[in-house]
Amino acid sequence: MPHAPVRRRHHLRLSLTVAMAAVGALLLSSCTALAPAPDATVISSADAAVIGDVPADLAGFYAQVVTWTACSGGFQCAKIEVPLDYAKPRGTSIKLAVTRLPASGKRLGAMLTNPGGPGASGVDMVVNSGKSYFSKKLRAAYDIVGFDPRGVQRSEPVKCLDDAQTDAARQKSYNMADDAGLKQAEADTKVQTELCVKNTGPVLAHVDTVSSARDMDILRAVVGDPKLNYMGFSYGTKLGATYAGLFPSRVGKFSLDGALDPSLDIDQVSMGQAVGFENALRAWAKNCLGTKDCPVSGTVDGAMAQIRELNDVYTKTPQQTSAGRVVTGTEFTNALAFAMYSTDLWDPLSGALKQAFAGDASGMLQLADYSADRSSDGKYNSNTAAAFTAINCLDYPMNSDTAHMRADAAALKKASPTFGELLAYSGLTCKYWPYPATGKAETISAPGAGPILVIGTTGDPATPYAWAQALAKHLDSGVLVTWKGNGHTAYGRANACLTSAVDGYFVDGKVPAGGTTC
Repeated sequence: MPHAPVRRRHHLRLSLTVAMAAVGALLLSSCTALAPAPDATVISSADAAVIGDVPADLAGFYAQVVTWTACSGGFQCAKIEVPLDYAKPRGTSIKLAVTRLPASGKRLGAMLTNPGGPGASGVDMVVNSGKSYFSKKLRAAYDIVGFDPRGVQRSEPVKCLDDAQTDAARQKSYNMADDAGLKQAEADTKVQTELCVKNTGPVLAHVDTVSSARDMDILRAVVGDPKLNYMGFSYGTKLGATYAGLFPSRVGKFSLDGALDPSLDIDQVSMGQAVGFENALRAWAKNCLGTKDCPVSGTVDGAMAQIRELNDVYTKTPQQTSAGRVVTGTEFTNALAFAMYSTDLWDPLSGALKQAFAGDASGMLQLADYSADRSSDGKYNSNTAAAFTAINCLDYPMNSDTAHMRADAAALKKASPTFGELLAYSGLTCKYWPYPATGKAETISAPGAGPILVIGTTGDPATPYAWAQALAKHLDSGVLVTWKGNGHTAYGRANACLTSAVDGYFVDGKVPAGGTTC
């Protein structure tokens, strides 16, 4: 199967046992600050114009001296110190891993980026894809800066299950409509939550999006910019919108691509994704039926029914693979969902489904493994699933009442017969989380901020287009840019029209007309 594009996505389900990973499949070698070398770049952000008006007990973080050291491939790496708890900034501090690709031409500043998740590594994104994903024009004008948010990968990572435990969890299947099945899922979730607490430590209470947004303002000062330039994808749009709400006067050039609507609660997010993925699979089926080697046949409705019937087989009897592992109905659905993130994965899905209809689950397992960032040697190359759960448990108040969850499950299944059940029972994930949610659904307007691009893809399964429309409307300075296409997010995978609109905004200062469609 060919390598998939950079994966920046809001996860399909809030579950410790079946959460889909959202990071690149290649394992990045460690990229942390080394001992100062002769070619190291030392930066102090002591300039008051850069730091801005900040509380006295945070001033030291903003003015810290940072040493950027050479990493492989022309990148530079550093560790940035931030408070563990912004309510107690003079207490414990933590360090965030940061990497940058220096501008190759006339430098306008730095551009921070976040690939989504929550829980995906910005360091991985920049190192693995920065030289190819971002346009030459953008790379000439800006240092491309990636960071691992608190709780992610190299920045005080959340740790829950080891590789063997993760494999075992993914092999389990629960009948959530049955009291015994729900009870077993609840018991397993409780054990896994206890492992998260035991293996992670104090940072687990402070990986919320607001804290990460405040970290980004320190990063802004550290890279020497009076205003933050930012490109966020998927969950990264929520992080960026949160920053804009907190620091509207410090918003520079901002692009929020594959937008989440922060005004939605978790049940509304799940419903939007359920419909989005169902529609995306229908688009795949319509395209597939026009090819000569499609594994399904007849009408689009008929093709969808055939896929669901096959999924039912895996749900009732998990299918063995030659590797000695099984594919459950949950993993089968995860594989389907993963392939909806990019049209580049539509052909691999067709091949995997053709094998599955013939009784071989190997292709579907490969897609599910790639989604979970599992290598063929059994190693999971990131902590994205664990970080995803920890961040969302703090960001979203969730209802774990059984009657509520079952009613929500019924509504999701009705709206999305293929994916609805996978998105249900999100409240169970955080039922035993020891730290209460601090986030809330809210409309962010960011009054006083400069123009903010909000990019929506009409066929986006994970962050439906309606969310981009809503966020652009809520932001006082939101400018909606639309790409007519399928898959998750637009920049880096859309057309020249979209790239030109974004690059022109960042480099030339040309704000696209509201309603621009590519």
